[in-house]
Amino acid sequence: MAGRNGASDQRGRLASDPFDYRIAKDGAVIVSRGGRPVTTVGGRDAGRLAAALQRADDLTTQHLLARITGNYKRGNERG
Repeated sequence: MAGRNGASDQRGRLASDPFDYRIAKDGAVIVSRGGRPVTTVGGRDAGRLAAALQRADDLTTQHLLARITGNYKRGNERG
């Protein structure tokens, strides 16, 4: 099923191995998966991401975090 942004998680990876995030005191967004930090977003981008995450449902949150980490398939790759 597609989310609001038209993207889907056809392989179920976002549900079986979801991303987590936390917002640091300095406003940076720390994205992790499987308990390990994947990336840290700082500055203006962190503010925009944090605002988008607050408005998002669970599936959209997972898509946003996957995109920011670069772990986002566009549907045309095999594997």
